[in-house]
Amino acid sequence: MTLRIAFKLAYLGNNYHGFQIQPDVPTVEGELLKALNKMSIIDDSHDANYSYAGRTDKGVHALEQVVAFDTDAPDMAIPRALNNELPADIWVWSRAEVPKTFDPRRNAISREYRYVLYGKGLDISRMRDTSKLLIGLHDFANFATNAKDDEKDTKRRIECIDIRIDGSFMTLDIVADCFMWNMVRKIVTGLSMVGDGSKDENWLKDMLRPDQYEEGIAPAPPFGLVLKRVNYLDVNFIDDEYVKRRAVEALQNLFLWHGTMGEVLQDMRDAMEY
Repeated sequence: MTLRIAFKLAYLGNNYHGFQIQPDVPTVEGELLKALNKMSIIDDSHDANYSYAGRTDKGVHALEQVVAFDTDAPDMAIPRALNNELPADIWVWSRAEVPKTFDPRRNAISREYRYVLYGKGLDISRMRDTSKLLIGLHDFANFATNAKDDEKDTKRRIECIDIRIDGSFMTLDIVADCFMWNMVRKIVTGLSMVGDGSKDENWLKDMLRPDQYEEGIAPAPPFGLVLKRVNYLDVNFIDDEYVKRRAVEALQNLFLWHGTMGEVLQDMRDAMEY
């Protein structure tokens, strides 16, 4: 019996040229499709009506990317079994049986991203106050790459932005109906420019009027960005607790390594400064 299956997957983007499959370079989607084919869950992505919630760029991470496909072997489409065929930095961790018409991109009601950046020298109060201008429906053409070439409609609705300090770092959470290419990373750049005093609230207002004002800004680096969640109505995902425990163990080990390296680098930097 053919069923349509949806997966949630998490991944670290450091070793991949983005999510979407590309020739001759490693991608998350390439690894996933290779595993699905090896386990005979799907033979051809087109025939399986395979689709995903959204692209992530090179170096960007995800906690809840969502993919869906039709399969004649639903009993094989089990997260813990599939993870045996995936690299150690990709985890399929939740599964749902969904209607034949389910499309992970078109059926999403909102998406949530998190960006983590070094907060030294940034005025968080100014950033918080100015970020309120972005809430609601606006034309974000100035905050997207190639927006006028790739998008018929560059208006997006931002539901909320939350900015907070965690030690030396700043965390920015943003929820919207959907996002354009590099939109989150350019919003981070814009708010950081307000935070360091190089731009002000009036500049941000101008940026939201692309029919009257155009300015290109660089996206913030990809390594701080995480696709945190894609939200749906009436989709019952069932988590694989075993996979989640294994992922937590792997992430904890990475956290300890990178945390230690952060302290080493900071100590070396401070020694050079003084």
